[in-house]
Amino acid sequence: MQYDKILATVLLTAVAGCGGGGETGSAGPATVRIDGSSTVFPITEAVAEEFQRLHPDVRVTVGISGTGGGFKKFVLGETDMNDASRPIKASEATQAVEGDVGYIEIPVAFDGLSVVVNPDNTWVDYLTVAELNAIWNPQSTVRTWRDVRASWPDAAVNLYGPGTDSGTFDYFTETINGTSGASRADFTASEDDNVLVQGVAGDDNALAFFGYAYYAENRDRLKLIPIDGGDGPVLPSDVTINNGTYAPLSRPIFIYVSATASERPEIQAFVRFYLENAPQLVSEVGYVPLPDEVYAMALRRFEDRVTGSVFGGATKGKTLVEILGG
Repeated sequence: MQYDKILATVLLTAVAGCGGGGETGSAGPATVRIDGSSTVFPITEAVAEEFQRLHPDVRVTVGISGTGGGFKKFVLGETDMNDASRPIKASEATQAVEGDVGYIEIPVAFDGLSVVVNPDNTWVDYLTVAELNAIWNPQSTVRTWRDVRASWPDAAVNLYGPGTDSGTFDYFTETINGTSGASRADFTASEDDNVLVQGVAGDDNALAFFGYAYYAENRDRLKLIPIDGGDGPVLPSDVTINNGTYAPLSRPIFIYVSATASERPEIQAFVRFYLENAPQLVSEVGYVPLPDEVYAMALRRFEDRVTGSVFGGATKGKTLVEILGG
């Protein structure tokens, strides 16, 4: 492919001229440093593997410290990119300004935040948003399944969820409880969604929430719960996540690219590769690709080095095309 030849030329130039991590005179291969969301991790990991297969002279590292944990590193200039399952917060944007770290905001996929139980749970047929709030709000008195619905068993509800540095935790608590970070504290938390999957798979009375890809990868170990946002119970799927009928738990997920790092050839090559291959790789790992027009708009934002966030304001009810088009 002509595109691969262009990339190879760019990366040979990057490695020869930049050395390790793009710093002139340093030793070792060029490096792309990424951290952040465990929700976005499967996509970025898949992109990194394919990219390095074609370009072994570039080392791509992908960490999982949660959206918030990743932003803590990103705003200090310790990473080149941050995976994020929510838009950057105003406080994080302020820290980025204070650290002189510009950032380019790029949506990469749709996710339907999924609520799951153990397959041996035969009583939960669906949950309403009000029931999720009753279970998860900071003042919750729910201790047993019967506390949720009188017809359900008098057995303990064992809760599992993302840690407080997770963007998924922020999104869920804001959407379900009304305030980002507002949640009962007595649940098993982890920034690694695979830990949550294992917990639910081994606990008949478990209830958890995390990104759709982690359910899709473990369908035989988990039971997916329809959510009633006011128009009847709806399961997350490629169709319902894309068209927004899986409400209110459908959302875009992101990568944030350091404006300084974006001037390095290896970063430019990686982001272009990411966006041009995202439709296929996003589907492969279990998420929902964005419309082609949105990927094209995102790539133009990157090529033009458009910094700042367009998702921090009044975006409810708008399409991604409308949001990115300003």
